[in-house]
Amino acid sequence: MSRAQLALNVDDLQKAVVFYSKLFDAEPTKVKPGYANFAIAEPPLELVLLENPGEGGTINHLGVEVESSTKVHDEIARLTGEGLFTDEEIGTTCCFATQDKVWVTGPSGEKWEVYTVLADSDTFGTSPQHFEDPAAAGGDCCASTVDETSGASCC
Repeated sequence: MSRAQLALNVDDLQKAVVFYSKLFDAEPTKVKPGYANFAIAEPPLELVLLENPGEGGTINHLGVEVESSTKVHDEIARLTGEGLFTDEEIGTTCCFATQDKVWVTGPSGEKWEVYTVLADSDTFGTSPQHFEDPAAAGGDCCASTVDETSGASCC
């Protein structure tokens, strides 16, 4: 089963968790410092909240969660075949999960990822090459500041 992912920057994580819990009649499946993740059944949506004060109400990135690494690799081949620049992250730790993923950038600079979760992680991430100052966001990925060279963030 695939589902869309929407990663939002929020000013106040606790207030956002309360609001989105009511909106989607669901509790988050994972809450960590500066981070919450909802796996919403209907509509099928992975909602990620990233506490980035001053950036609240903006999209951090978009994505599609797929069921396997095979699907991620199929998308790498398909997107590359379409002539899109891809940034692959295989076995990366990001947003408290180990994942295989591929990134592409839309025509207006919007970041899209196709990913699968391989395992939970106790750490936020290990992909600092994507950020100018990962510590500014309290972690190594999903910061509001994205590397201008690769255009990637994570989650």
